[in-house]
Amino acid sequence: CAACHNADMKMVGPALKDIAAKYAGVAGAADTLALHIKNGSQGVWGPIPMPPNAVSDAEAKTLAEWVLSLKK
Repeated sequence: CAACHNADMKMVGPALKDIAAKYAGVAGAADTLALHIKNGSQGVWGPIPMPPNAVSDAEAKTLAEWVLSLKK
């Protein structure tokens, strides 16, 4: 994660706190983010794709919940 993301500022990918803010209060956000973490995504934050990560479903969900817990 840290190769492309920072907690407070945009790097290759968005700041983790920006992700948390975008999905704050959104039903199913942890599941959506877990899928993006595990399978990758494209076009959510711009043209640069996020590659899939070699994590289990449980690890992806834990990471997603942690990201969503971050506050600006």
